[in-house]
Amino acid sequence: MCEPFVAIHRKMELLLDYGQLLMQNGANTNHIQRDMMRAASYMGIPPQFVHIHITYMTLMLNINDEKHSYTVFRKTPLHGVNMTILSTLSKLTWKAIENNYSLDEFEDHLKTIKAAPPKYPTPLLGLAAGLACGAFSILFGATWLAALVTVICAVIGFITRYICHHYQINFYFGIVAASFAATFTANLINTTFDSGSIVYAMVSCTLFLIPGVPLINAVDDMINNHIVSGMTRAMHTLLIVSSMSVGIAMALYFDHVSTFTHLSITPVVVTPIQAIAAAIGAVSFATIFNTPYRLLWIIAIGGTISVITRNILIVDFGFTIVGASFVASAIIGLLALKTYKLLRTAPLILSIPSVIPLIPGVLLYRFLFGLLTINSLTPDNLLFALRSGITGVFTIICIAIGVAIAHIIARSYLDRKKEISLHKALRERQKSLSE
Repeated sequence: MCEPFVAIHRKMELLLDYGQLLMQNGANTNHIQRDMMRAASYMGIPPQFVHIHITYMTLMLNINDEKHSYTVFRKTPLHGVNMTILSTLSKLTWKAIENNYSLDEFEDHLKTIKAAPPKYPTPLLGLAAGLACGAFSILFGATWLAALVTVICAVIGFITRYICHHYQINFYFGIVAASFAATFTANLINTTFDSGSIVYAMVSCTLFLIPGVPLINAVDDMINNHIVSGMTRAMHTLLIVSSMSVGIAMALYFDHVSTFTHLSITPVVVTPIQAIAAAIGAVSFATIFNTPYRLLWIIAIGGTISVITRNILIVDFGFTIVGASFVASAIIGLLALKTYKLLRTAPLILSIPSVIPLIPGVLLYRFLFGLLTINSLTPDNLLFALRSGITGVFTIICIAIGVAIAHIIARSYLDRKKEISLHKALRERQKSLSE
C-alpha cells in the first residue's frame, strides 16, 4: 500500500472516482484538489508525484517520478449539490488513514457513498423550494398572504422542473419551463385578485432556481487563480439566470408590470419576522442541498445572523447592499471557520447555505429581463436595469469573497496545521503497519 507505483492504475481510478464524486456534488476546485491530494497520501503516493488539472467538466491526473509517468482523465458532465456527500467524503480520507483501510475497503466506502439515497424525499424538496421563496418574499417586505402565494407558485415551478428532469429534457429548457410556470401562476393570481402585495410573489417565486452554490464557487475559483474553471462556472450560472429571465419574460409578455421591475427589495426596518424568514430560507436551501440533519439548526442560526447583520448595517448605519452583504458573509465565514471542527464538517457546508438568503438573485434577472425587453424600455428604465445588474454582480462577488476571506487570510496557518495532522496520522499508520 505504501509503495507509490504498486497497483498504480487502480489507485488512479479510485482517485478519479473520489474526485468525480466531489465535482458532481458541488465542491469547488480548491476543495477537490485538497481532498484528492490527501487521498493520494493515504495510498502512499508522495504529494510531489501528484499533478491534478481540473476544469469544469474534466479531471486530469498525472503521477510521475524520474522513472514512471501515468496520466488518466475523467469527464464529469453532471453537476449538482449534495452537502451530505461532500461532508462524508471529507471524513473518508482521514478514516482511511486512521483505520488503515485497504484499497478494497476504500472502494467499498466510495460505492456506498455514491449509492446512498438522498436524505430528503422529492415532495419535501418541493416544499423546501416553496418555503425558501416564501421566506425571500417576507424579507423583501411581502405580507403573509403574498408569502403563501409565493410558496404555491414556487412548488408549481419545482414540479415543472422535476417533470422536465424526469423526462430528460434539456437542463436549461427545464429552467425556462419552471420559471414560466411559477411566474405565470403568480401573475394569474395577481391579475385575478388585483392585490398589490401579491406582486412580491412574482419577484420571489423563481428564486429557488438561483444557482447560489455555482455562483459562489465561480467567484471562489477565480480569486484562487483557477480561472478556467471559475469562468466556466460563471458562464453556467449566467445561462441559468438567462433561462430564468426568458421564462419570466414569456410569462409576463402580455402584462406590463412596472411595479415588478421597480419594486424595492431593500429593507427599511429590522424586525423579528425577518429573523424567522432568514432561518426558514437558510434551512430550506440547506434541505435542497441535502445537508445532514444534524447541521440544520446551526444553518438556521447562520442564516439569521447573516440577514439580520446585513439589514442592521443597511437600516441603521447607511451601508449599501454590497457592503452590508460583504460584512455579513465575512462574519459567517469566520464563524464557520471557528466551529467546523467542533461540528465535524467542512466550513463551506456551514457557510454557503447560511449566506444564500443574502444573494440578490432578483437583481440579476431584473437586469436580464430588462435586456430582453430593451425595445420597450425608456432611458430611465434601461439605466435602472443596468444598475440592478451591476449591483447584483458586485453583491455576489462580495458575498463569495466574504465567505472565503477568513479562510484565505488563515490559509497558510490552516494548511500547515492540516499538513502536520496528516503527517502525524501517516506516521501512526506506518508504525501500526510495521508492528
